[in-house]
Amino acid sequence: MKYLIQLIRPKQWVKNVFVLLPMFFGGTLMVVQDVMAAVITFFSFSFAASSIYCFNDLIDLEADRRHPDKCGRPLAAGKVSKGQAYVLMGVMIVLSMLLLLLLPVQMLQVAGIILFYWLLNLAYCLWLKEFAIVDVCIVAFGFVLRLLAGGLACETPLSRWIVLMTFLLTLFLSFAKRRDDVLRMNQTGQAPRKNTSRYNLTFINQAVTITASVTLVCYIMYTVSPEVIGRFGTDQLYLTSFFVLLGLLRYVQLTVVDEKSGDPTKLLLHDHLTQAIVMAWVAAFIIIIYL
Repeated sequence: MKYLIQLIRPKQWVKNVFVLLPMFFGGTLMVVQDVMAAVITFFSFSFAASSIYCFNDLIDLEADRRHPDKCGRPLAAGKVSKGQAYVLMGVMIVLSMLLLLLLPVQMLQVAGIILFYWLLNLAYCLWLKEFAIVDVCIVAFGFVLRLLAGGLACETPLSRWIVLMTFLLTLFLSFAKRRDDVLRMNQTGQAPRKNTSRYNLTFINQAVTITASVTLVCYIMYTVSPEVIGRFGTDQLYLTSFFVLLGLLRYVQLTVVDEKSGDPTKLLLHDHLTQAIVMAWVAAFIIIIYL
């Protein structure tokens, strides 16, 4: 059971917090029905993502066995059989769909988004991840789908700025993660991924800088847009931009100086300064919107 749980990677579920953002930014954090819908969608997306993790480990089995870190994954280490992984993959996606039956509204629409995410990521695991730039764009688009699912579940209209910001932020994180692969390739002479040879440090550093800069600009535009000011009844949201800038700078520091960008989820769970910045941003947003 321990290794089956490791296979579905529950620690990675923190990525699905993007499902909750429409409720948070929409100002309905105190509405019970919206909270329940968001939580249901969060776990449904998490189960679907876990199904993909199982499939990804099956596809990358031999490559993971040669990887210095991934060789410890349950399948690569021989702790879980291929048959068990396929069964668990099926169970996770079925649970994901069944859970959506609890949604009071927009059930079919949310199910459609999650199924599209699931199919897109199957294609990603099988083929699309071999293409540089395409791979990071698909990862980033997956977070946009999380956002759309959360918005539909809570019936919260999404600002075009928050959609763009989500895509750009996760594209930034994806490029930073690819930088870790390039560093490993330069050190060992072997590419961790088939498409790593289509990246180099110069390109990655420029891509990280560009996406971080545009993300910050997009966030500022969001906070000062008339529709957002009108919705929340305040023009003070721009103050939270300081925490976004600090968060981006801290992540660039971890990526370029400390060279620890291989796992964004792990960084978020272990880097105390990043956690403090995120909590300060959340607190500032709550004070401005809800108090």
